[in-house]
Amino acid sequence: MSALQIQTLLPPSPTATRFQWKKPPPTRVRIHAAASTSSPVDWVKATDVQFFQSDTRPIMLFDGVCNLCNGGVRFVRSIDPNRRIRYAPLQGESGRKLLQRSGRSPDDISSVVLVEKDRSYIKSEAVLRIMEHLDLPFPQLALMLKFVPLFLRDFAYDNVANNRYEIFGRSETEACDIL
Repeated sequence: MSALQIQTLLPPSPTATRFQWKKPPPTRVRIHAAASTSSPVDWVKATDVQFFQSDTRPIMLFDGVCNLCNGGVRFVRSIDPNRRIRYAPLQGESGRKLLQRSGRSPDDISSVVLVEKDRSYIKSEAVLRIMEHLDLPFPQLALMLKFVPLFLRDFAYDNVANNRYEIFGRSETEACDIL
């Protein structure tokens, strides 16, 4: 018998657990904005001046080539005569910066995002928050929909979002026609 086989047959000693090798913690990788900087970018601070210093209205980020998303923005704009919400396509430079501010990948176009000065909302929470900014009856409808559990609302949202191009199509011009 080899030494390894003998060790496995013997019961562990009480001191053996103190000296066992522990798996090292996973290595964390920090992504920096530029190779010359030594600290990660604080996207909230970096975007505050550009987007929220002079105008504190929330910004709705949407897929600029999705017909459903463009139709949703046109609908919200038509029932928001006071212009309480601003709009930016996810594919634009502003959208990419605001996605990073929201803790999302700058290439993530999977969800509508509502960016407020102090917080961001995604998926069904973003839709309900947008409804709260509109005139009657939308805030009341949003309040009623909040009684539906988040996992059910997001499940329904994801099913539509994942099939939006097949159901509603893509914009022929590959750009949003409302901005």
